[in-house]
Amino acid sequence: MPVETKTIDVLDGLNWRYATKKFDATKKIPASAWEKVEAGLRLSPSSFGLQPYRFVVITDPKIKEQLVPISYEQRQVADCSHLVVLCRLDVLTEEHVNHLVDVASKTRNTPPEAMQPIKERMIGYINRLSKEELENWMAKQAYIALGNLMTVASSLQIDNCPMEGISQADYDRVLDLPSKGCRSLVACALGYRAEDDKYQNLAKVRFPASELFIHIN
Repeated sequence: MPVETKTIDVLDGLNWRYATKKFDATKKIPASAWEKVEAGLRLSPSSFGLQPYRFVVITDPKIKEQLVPISYEQRQVADCSHLVVLCRLDVLTEEHVNHLVDVASKTRNTPPEAMQPIKERMIGYINRLSKEELENWMAKQAYIALGNLMTVASSLQIDNCPMEGISQADYDRVLDLPSKGCRSLVACALGYRAEDDKYQNLAKVRFPASELFIHIN
């Protein structure tokens, strides 16, 4: 059952959202709304603009059900409308940098040679990192995208729940991610809250701004 969606103020959306524990499996995100979610996710910022990630979007009920046992039996992955698995690239290569430079050159109508300095900086940076450092760096970029995903979804009043409680190795296996050149990091369930999800009525708990912010003027 598709749901009518509307865009609300960003802060109103963030106050409205909570980590949805129970989704209404009968309610599906309309295609027009999902297009906006994907557009917002695509616009996520990343260091150097390298976008060292992939977003696996799952709506197949059978696949989602297979993921429940490897998600610590959390039903959100099966009952949500759309499940997004955010992944880092398996490896980040010079070819990836070259591809980005080519896309940027065509998008901005800039001669490739004009981008040679930034290209060398990017290649120099990734080559200086160890395998573990590079994987951690790519993961950080994906988490920036996760925050963006939840903000965009909330502004459309689409419920969402980030889920680190997944078996990454099993997700990689079930979704055949290595063949797609990526590895799972974190999932995010999106859809619409069930009417009897008790968590939606709890007051939002945040430290006061005076404890969180340090202003240096």
